[in-house]
Amino acid sequence: PSVHEMSKAPVRVCITGAAGQIGYALLPHICSGKTFGPDQPIILHLLDLNIEAVQTNLKGVKMELEDSTYPLLKGCVTTGDATVAFTNADFVIMLGAFPRKDGMERKDLLAKNCGIFKEQGALLNTVANKTVKVLVVGNPANTNCLIASECAPNIPKENFSALTRLDHNRAIGQLAIKANALLEEVQNSIIWGNHSSTQYPDINHATIKGKPAKEVIDDEAWYTGEFIPCIQKRGAAIIAARKLSSALSAAQGISDHMHDWVLGTPLGRFVSMAVSSTGNKYGVADGLIYSFPVSCAAGKWTIVDGLAINDFSRDKMKATENELMEEKTMSMEILKA
Repeated sequence: PSVHEMSKAPVRVCITGAAGQIGYALLPHICSGKTFGPDQPIILHLLDLNIEAVQTNLKGVKMELEDSTYPLLKGCVTTGDATVAFTNADFVIMLGAFPRKDGMERKDLLAKNCGIFKEQGALLNTVANKTVKVLVVGNPANTNCLIASECAPNIPKENFSALTRLDHNRAIGQLAIKANALLEEVQNSIIWGNHSSTQYPDINHATIKGKPAKEVIDDEAWYTGEFIPCIQKRGAAIIAARKLSSALSAAQGISDHMHDWVLGTPLGRFVSMAVSSTGNKYGVADGLIYSFPVSCAAGKWTIVDGLAINDFSRDKMKATENELMEEKTMSMEILKA
């Protein structure tokens, strides 16, 4: 048979908040085959606010996609209607969220986003494919993801995840710089917990050129005093420098997350994904979306078990768990109201 006859059926990839700068940076990854594989055709569903200026912008993005002549791109729908965007979606990447404004309390931000993710979760529940895989990027990502999942009971809990791969990649990058190593020589850093400044970047199980990272970089003061705060606050540092939030690096993290979830992780290597904590063996409370070390195969993630956790790590893991519990409690109150 010809290559044409053997070609895969297209998958429908929905991006919410698609007119924003992360969406613009992400589209080349998806359309070039970098994300879902070089032989996987794509139909894009681009969703953003149903406001004339935003929809006009989206039409401009669609024009550019046409001009980019991606062979894998088999169609592109732009819309302000979430029902249209989510219908028959195989993958949904949720960039859209209510941005934090100056002087805004976390509770106000949660309230705004509870409304958005309750509605979008309920819609996914009715019109998306039941095997849909959902990645939430818009902040507060872990809790937004939890709300969407709670409001979509027909979709398996394990099909919802939030992005901590950007933080994971940041950690790999800083370790490589510090050790003067190649990026591919640094493996198995971990981000535990929330995608916020309470996240815990853990290098106790990381390796550099096959040796434990803590032996290669024998400098506890650097680890606790520089590395951990650098990773925790990296997003804020980029905003301070660019006056815009991370987009190019966020797009790379999203592409890596989806690629590994769908196509698998190399043997012996793990990555960080914020996923359902239910049934984990690390003592983290059930019912949260919490970042763990995971390996992926055949479209499924599995938490990497059996990693030794010292007291320092335990305290950091608990602090970020506590923040997620607070966010969950506030959100559930808002949803009931």
